[in-house]
Amino acid sequence: MAKRRKTKAKPPTRRPVLVPRHRATHRRAETLDLNRCERFLQHEARLLDEGKFDDWLALFTPDGSYWVPSEPDQDNPHETVSLIYDDRRLLETRVRRLASPRIYSQEPRSRTSRIVSNVSIEDGDNNACTVRSKFLMVEYRREAQRLFAGTAVHRLVQNDGLILIASKRVNLLNCDAPLDGIVVPF
Repeated sequence: MAKRRKTKAKPPTRRPVLVPRHRATHRRAETLDLNRCERFLQHEARLLDEGKFDDWLALFTPDGSYWVPSEPDQDNPHETVSLIYDDRRLLETRVRRLASPRIYSQEPRSRTSRIVSNVSIEDGDNNACTVRSKFLMVEYRREAQRLFAGTAVHRLVQNDGLILIASKRVNLLNCDAPLDGIVVPF
């Protein structure tokens, strides 16, 4: 029987590990361009469709507002009644109610699907901008389907590289028509 020669194992080749000299604690500020804003609005729509209302609330600044006027071209939420006018505290209450298993107006829960399109930046700079978009929301509940359409106007701000909603205005196409209870945010 022939003896096998033992071969020496080659030592593993080591590649140098590159370690950054300085780790940033903040994200690099990116510009609020159209592509980034559109992706943000699609992300917001997805959170709402999936019923992740706490995550949706986290998109708002501490002084953020959410407004759905009751008249076309309404200038001010204080001059006339609005369908919805929530500051941060009322937004938190709305989200807490939506999370409650005892919310009668959502028994059974609504299922929604949103489409966001025609996104444009109205004004702004690298840290804040006003974004206008068209939306279509279908709500299905109790074997009935409702359709909502309109224009959304977001005031977006950047904080440590994250985009947040300073204000959101939803101009429903039929805002002055009789509407049954609106519970799910647009």
